[in-house]
Amino acid sequence: QVQLVESGGGSVQAGGSLRLSCSVSGYNYRSYCMGWFRQAPGKEREGVATIGRDGSTSAADSVKGRFTISQNNAKNILYLQMNSLKPEDTAMYYCAADGPDCSSGGRLMWLLYRYWGQGTQVTVSS
Repeated sequence: QVQLVESGGGSVQAGGSLRLSCSVSGYNYRSYCMGWFRQAPGKEREGVATIGRDGSTSAADSVKGRFTISQNNAKNILYLQMNSLKPEDTAMYYCAADGPDCSSGGRLMWLLYRYWGQGTQVTVSS
């Protein structure tokens, strides 16, 4: 059984930092793209960052230079380091697995991912 469990969310002021973690079990997460996504109230879920088997990464334009995705292969943990947070980053953040080829144009499309965590809330105040 595949399980993804996020942690690390919370409330911070603008300009602050948070690090999200996603513990993965029951899945050979090296096989396909993994990623972080977010969904704000009343908005569609959107891709934030992805990481491939070879460690290659990508990020949405809105978070480039501020957010960094990484992975600890030995511990099966996915991370999202978020710096210089802005109020518009407020959302529920989800990790996802079993996505498309990470080199494909669809890597940030949430519909293409099969497994999801329950989410962790990030709130940024101005």
